[in-house]
Amino acid sequence: MTAAVTVDATGDGRGGRRRRPVPAWALGLIGLAGLMAVVELAPRAGLVRKRFLPPFSSMVSALADEAGTGTFWRALLETLRGWAIGLAIATVAGVVLGILVGGLPVLRAAMASTIEFLRPIPSVALIPLAVLLYGTAMRSTLLIVVYASFWQVLVQVLYGVRDVDPVARETARSYRFRALTQVRTVLWPTALPYVMTGFRLGAAVALILEITGELVIGSPGLGKQIAVAQSSDAVATMYALVIVVGLIGVVVNVAVRAVERRVLRWHPSVRREVIS
Repeated sequence: MTAAVTVDATGDGRGGRRRRPVPAWALGLIGLAGLMAVVELAPRAGLVRKRFLPPFSSMVSALADEAGTGTFWRALLETLRGWAIGLAIATVAGVVLGILVGGLPVLRAAMASTIEFLRPIPSVALIPLAVLLYGTAMRSTLLIVVYASFWQVLVQVLYGVRDVDPVARETARSYRFRALTQVRTVLWPTALPYVMTGFRLGAAVALILEITGELVIGSPGLGKQIAVAQSSDAVATMYALVIVVGLIGVVVNVAVRAVERRVLRWHPSVRREVIS
């Protein structure tokens, strides 16, 4: 004699309704709220001195004051402009040179040692050279932004070109496709996911180096405003500007990932992400 067991399709075997998992964005907001609460309560409870870490409400008040000035908005635009120009130059140069070097075995072998020598050099080590060439102008920061982001894109493109199916490459050659046709029909579809990965990494690195250059060099932007606030002992304003930089980083990451999903909507990895 066999006993039939009925299980609720929406339950867990006990007739209860299965709990839905908490969305990732909700968990993120909970963590952010917890961090704001700690920053607000720690100085008020005397755990840290308000001179070094003011309450979060003081930071918000300082940010509201800054948002009412034209200096803040000009600095924000300067930072975004330097970041966008540097990232664009690095992306174009990295893609073009990556396809050229990766597509020609002789050139790839000749450039391998040069790339491995230049790539590990920290971008901040170029700051004295940038100041010597351009002073405190935006071009100084732009130089180190392009240098840092360029390697992120170039290395990924080289990996992408190397990942091209040799059979497809030889087939294109046997049909005597032109070089640009081979790039468009064989190299580019395979390398595009790598290009987008390099673009995403380069976007984050470009923002970091943009702020670093403004802080150290003194070129116009939010980094310079942070340095000015620190030197004038405006601690709450300094933290407020740091919060703005963090928010810019979040927006940049979300925007770049949206572009990546849009461009690679045909790619299996993105399709699986959408389905899940």
